[in-house]
Amino acid sequence: MSGKARHARMSRRAFAVTALSTLVAGGAVTGAALAGAEPSRPNGEGKGNGKRATRELRGMWLATVANRDWPSKQGLSATQQHAELITHLDTAVSRRLNAVFLQVRPTADALWPSPYEPWSQVLTGTQGKDPGWDPLGTAVQEAHARGLELHAWFNPYRIANHTDPTKLIASHPARRHPDWVVPYGGKLYYNPGLPEVRGFVQDAMLDAVRKYDIDGVHWDDYFYPYPVAGQTFDDDAEYAEYGGAFPDRASWRRDNIDRLVQETAARIKAVRPGADFGISPFGVWRNAATDPLGSDTRAGVETYDDLYADTRKWVRQNWIDYICPQIYWNIGFAAADYAKLLPWWAGVVKGTGTKLYVGEALYKAGDPAQPAAWQDPAELSRHLTLAQGYPEARGHVFFSAKEVGTDRIGAMARVVADHYQQPAMPPR
Repeated sequence: MSGKARHARMSRRAFAVTALSTLVAGGAVTGAALAGAEPSRPNGEGKGNGKRATRELRGMWLATVANRDWPSKQGLSATQQHAELITHLDTAVSRRLNAVFLQVRPTADALWPSPYEPWSQVLTGTQGKDPGWDPLGTAVQEAHARGLELHAWFNPYRIANHTDPTKLIASHPARRHPDWVVPYGGKLYYNPGLPEVRGFVQDAMLDAVRKYDIDGVHWDDYFYPYPVAGQTFDDDAEYAEYGGAFPDRASWRRDNIDRLVQETAARIKAVRPGADFGISPFGVWRNAATDPLGSDTRAGVETYDDLYADTRKWVRQNWIDYICPQIYWNIGFAAADYAKLLPWWAGVVKGTGTKLYVGEALYKAGDPAQPAAWQDPAELSRHLTLAQGYPEARGHVFFSAKEVGTDRIGAMARVVADHYQQPAMPPR
């Protein structure tokens, strides 16, 4: 989730990967660089204005990487951390949202007591230090008490936003298994080409799914890392060992990610059948110039070719319950027009069992570094109005919680006034 961010502290997705080069070819701004009991719900479903569905997702991402949204800084007391979390949840309620996507595994760490990975340093400032409470467990309980769904948001492969393994706690899996680790673009990643890595990251994530009554498992857009000019992701040995059945390295890499998605989906359903599994990719699968099945866009990154993530396939194969593409551009943006990408994605999910939610770039609203359209408080509201014409679009998720609260130019307030006057229940 990026663009020309003016935040010194980076955030989820591209805010968390500062080295990304321009993602939209020729564009001035980039578009992205992130069965338990049913919880209580808001009273009534409500149709809202116009032809709004009685069930629609209204969500916000709550990013923890680099302390983007929460906690506001490292080292707060457990009481302070809890109070800030409650404020975010209460803000979601006040905006008539019904789902929160809480980042609980930002960098191969945990915001719950995990036997697989250390406590995240975003809590205490020290990786592995017990914060004195259970943030994920508390978030699930407090969200459900407010009629909010709580989706646990994981990043499968990112280890650290630096390349020095000695900065990791000595017991970190990446230090115990240095052969699992690939430095790239100033960061450390687990190698998706290793079957043992694929199994480990699933185990680490599934631990939270088993322990907590979460409503969903959520991934963002990091699979193989975004390309960095002049650098090579070194998986030569793994490709030599495991890639023989594939026509090229790209096909092998895509299969590695396909396997992760398909295996995780099956394991989630076995452990917690009522939980959704969804993924929020960068908004462009492939440009039409690359593939006639692609979108009418000119993006400099295509998830199929650059992240080795065949997002369209996952939808068409019904491996995931929902797709939430980050359509982080304004209506009319030449290289990647929201008004063209929305119908493209609606067409992808049509006839499948996969729901479409739309990732919305609230963080751009009122940012002077963004195009003129983002200085208009009504831009995001127009996105939701446009989506009303596509029944496949079942809701929207806003990046991110900090902006949902501060609402720099009133864009979120305008969305609420125009579209969220009545409560709604999430699709199930």
